[in-house]
Amino acid sequence: MSEPAAARAVLVPVKSFRAAKARLAGALSPAERASLARAMAEAVVRAGAPVPVWVVCDDTDVAEWASGVGAGVLWKPGRGLNGAVNEGVDDLAGAGVETVIVAHADLPHARSLAWLAETPGVTLVPDRHDDGTNVAVVPASSGFGFAYGPGSFARHADEARRLGLPLRVVHEPRLAWDVDRPADLDAPDWDACPS
Repeated sequence: MSEPAAARAVLVPVKSFRAAKARLAGALSPAERASLARAMAEAVVRAGAPVPVWVVCDDTDVAEWASGVGAGVLWKPGRGLNGAVNEGVDDLAGAGVETVIVAHADLPHARSLAWLAETPGVTLVPDRHDDGTNVAVVPASSGFGFAYGPGSFARHADEARRLGLPLRVVHEPRLAWDVDRPADLDAPDWDACPS
């Protein structure tokens, strides 16, 4: 990392667009899945503004895309999701970032992320099933260990408690709506919902 860091940063893990969203194969073609993955990631990067956004990835097309949309790139090949996020947060902490907002790239209705970092400690935004963790805000140098996968929301809440950090859980419908399965493509009418 060569840029001076701000007090806050958004970190977005992004896998290869070509390989993304395999569980949508029954509903979308490979080209449609890649296009959807790119569009959702762009929505999340936009939602990060005005906070500096970094994309952690191991795919050259994703790295080029991230640079093109104004995000920094943290190159983490072969780490897997948890390794890439843990190392990405460590890199940002080493560059002087105090708080990292880790937001997944499949949140097509995300509008704003910065407000989540206004409370000290750990803030978790679970998916709408209270199973996964769509957004996690952590003190960068706390040593918080990310453990994504089924049941990650409970594991991340336990990790905050283990570290003795204040924990806030935010149920925000737009950020809770991630896209993993064909049924997830049928989102509510967000214009009729509060922001």
